[in-house]
Amino acid sequence: MKKVVLLGDSIREIGYGTKVPELLKDEFTVWQPEENCRFAYYTLRMLFDKRSEIEGADVIHFNNGLWDICNLFGDGPFMPLNEYVNVMVRIAGILKTYGKKVIFATTTPCPPENKYNDDKVIIEFNNALVPKLKEMGIIINDLYSLVNSDMRKYIDQNDMLHLSKDGIDAAANQVANLIREAASEN
Repeated sequence: MKKVVLLGDSIREIGYGTKVPELLKDEFTVWQPEENCRFAYYTLRMLFDKRSEIEGADVIHFNNGLWDICNLFGDGPFMPLNEYVNVMVRIAGILKTYGKKVIFATTTPCPPENKYNDDKVIIEFNNALVPKLKEMGIIINDLYSLVNSDMRKYIDQNDMLHLSKDGIDAAANQVANLIREAASEN
């Protein structure tokens, strides 16, 4: 069986990562860390700690962004845009040495009611990062557009950030389909 690795923040941990292993169980072994990969620097550090679990993957699917973009203190994103792009490009480069194919999922949108995340900033961060990753040969999973297509249906209306049940199902299906497609190219 081919090996898949899922890395990412809570959009993975309590979102699509809860369904993807079931969707792929007959075709792939799926490994993902039990903990939330949080922000980009946390994920970067995790690449060292979890190297043996990640290496040799046929497909690695990762995301980071909501923690990096959040404005907890009212003075701007947790991580400046250029720093986020540089760290994410570094992560992607390392992942390319660990696995055969790498997929990045864009940061999902959030409604205006979310007091710590601004959708305009999410778009800015996605737009700055995606071209750099494409240049590296990273496959892009546009979860932003998927969730944005029906944000009221796909975003949990209690916390205005995480995926709803419908959002988890839609994202998991898109993630699984892209993993299958990427693995077939190996």
